[in-house]
Amino acid sequence: MKTQISISSKKNINSGCKTIQHRLGNLFKQKKLSLSAAESCTGGFISKLITEVAGSSIYFKGGLTAYSNEIKLNVLGVKKKTLASFGAVSKECAFEMAARAKKIFKTDFAVSTTGIAGPSGATAKKPVGLVYFGLAAPKETKTYKKVFKGDRKHIQKQAAHFALNLLLKGC
Repeated sequence: MKTQISISSKKNINSGCKTIQHRLGNLFKQKKLSLSAAESCTGGFISKLITEVAGSSIYFKGGLTAYSNEIKLNVLGVKKKTLASFGAVSKECAFEMAARAKKIFKTDFAVSTTGIAGPSGATAKKPVGLVYFGLAAPKETKTYKKVFKGDRKHIQKQAAHFALNLLLKGC
């Protein structure tokens, strides 16, 4: 006796997905979109999470960890004036990082992070845990600001997951 299993053609693309990176991967594959990242304070953690998913090379073109201002300027193309006027930890820098990553990698979407993971580097106006995000979408680039609590590793992890959520919502 044979058992037949019926599978609906309107299957939810996220059913069975356990992690945000799997949900994101399914969405990007279904919509045939591409993605890149420009990371500073997350140190490549966003790229790591994305590439944990088998088949992520279909939509993830690459990431750049631009930790120093020199790399932000000379490789990513952040304007010298932006860094001098607003600093590396700013919405202006996050905006330029995302927009430039999208252009460099020739992707539909790009996400960026720049912030202070700690335990040092904070000022009165820029506390430990402050992270700016850039999200470059096909039609516009937006920035977001968030302050996370915890130690360095926890702040980086929270920031990476927040960035993936921004991508999910931005699609």
